[in-house]
Formats: sequence, structure tokens, C-alpha cells
Amino acid sequence: MKIGLFIPCYIDAFYPEAGIATLELLEKLGLDVEYPLDQTCCGQPMGNSGCNSDAAAAEALFVRNFARFDKIVMPSGSCTHHVRDNFDAIPQTDEVRHVRENTFELVEFLHDVLKVDAFPWAEFNHTVGLHNSCGTLRALRTASMSELGEKPFSKPMDLLKKVRGIRFVTPKRPDECCGFGGTFSVTEEAVSARMGVDKVRDHHQAGAEYIVSADSSCTMHQQGCAERAGVPIRFIHIAQILNGAAE
Repeated sequence: MKIGLFIPCYIDAFYPEAGIATLELLEKLGLDVEYPLDQTCCGQPMGNSGCNSDAAAAEALFVRNFARFDKIVMPSGSCTHHVRDNFDAIPQTDEVRHVRENTFELVEFLHDVLKVDAFPWAEFNHTVGLHNSCGTLRALRTASMSELGEKPFSKPMDLLKKVRGIRFVTPKRPDECCGFGGTFSVTEEAVSARMGVDKVRDHHQAGAEYIVSADSSCTMHQQGCAERAGVPIRFIHIAQILNGAAE
């Protein structure tokens, strides 16, 4: 199985350590991984802003880069959601359909496709709170949704529990939105900031040293809110913990 690795533009720019950890983790699991060097954005920002036609060039480049791979893996739930569910600014050719049907967020790829049962190299002696982004929770369904009253499940938690030394706490409102929402954080700055502060305080009051997430976009927003509000909490991508990060 040939894997194409897509690293979202914001991770490439601000959190390259999460992208590096994703590549290293997939290689530790014995996969044949390639990172196309001319990749850019998947088109999500334009699509989310209502400028769907403006995403066409980015989507077309994405297909040119990734159509030849068996699976496309990315450490971002929101980008995965865009490619899989909203990738329609370009004609829906066989190549486009192949890309959409075979794009996976890292957690669901590890949990559902590879069915990884151990990370023997991973140890993380810290207390963490898990943040599931709205994209992973309500679009990709990597965890249960409290508003549905369904039986609890969590794919990221299933993976994290295989890491030695890690401890978990749960905030009072575990699946409440953190307020990022892409351009929502710009157009509704005050509401977004208040939601972010509420989220990081909820985790801190529960006893978390770290907030771990599969979406660095959410933790980027939360990190800014925490720093401005003086909340002493740290942030890490799930790929880094599963890859063996100590702190």
C-alpha cells in the first residue's frame, strides 16, 4: 500500500513538528510513505468562506499530487472533511472520486484501516485532556456526540490508551466547540475568543497539563487564548504522542 502524505498548510507553517511526527509514525508502522513536494493547500479555507469556485485551483493541484496513491493520510480532521465531503469545485472525474474515497485523517487511518494495537516506543508521563474538533467529531465521527445520546466511543482515546504512562482527565463539556471555526474566529472575534478561553479553562480546571488533539487548527486557537488569559496549559498533536514524544 502506497501512502501519500498531505501536510496541511497551517501545520507546515506553524506546527512542522506535528507533520514530522506523522511521517515518522507512519514509517515506524512499516508503511511506504511519500510526501509530494509541490503540495500546497487543499482548498478548505475558500470552501469554508463560501468562495467555493476559488478553491478549484487548489483542489486540482491536490488531485494531481495524490491521485496515484492507494491512500492519502493527513494529520487534520478539517482538511480530511473538506476533501472527502466538500471537494466539488472541480469536475468529479474518476481520479477525483478516487482521491475523495481514499483520503483519511490520521486517527481514523490508524484505528480503522491499520487497526494498530500497540505503540511500543511511546511513553508520555503527563496528564492530558482530549479535544475533538467539530470536524473530527461531527463529520468524521471519530468519537461519540453528546447531543445524540449515543453509546460513548472515542477512536483517539483508544489509541492514546496504548501509550505508557499517560493519564487522562475529562473537562465538564468535553465536546463543546472551542470557537475556532476557521474564519469564524475572524468574523466573530469576541465570541470565538470567549469560547476558546472557556475551553482551555475547562481543561485546566480538570487537571490537564496538556490538551491533545488531532487538529492543530483548534489547538492553535486555544493556545492563543490560553496565553492571553494566563492559563498555564500546553498543547500537543496526537501524532507527536503516538510517535514517542516525551514532552
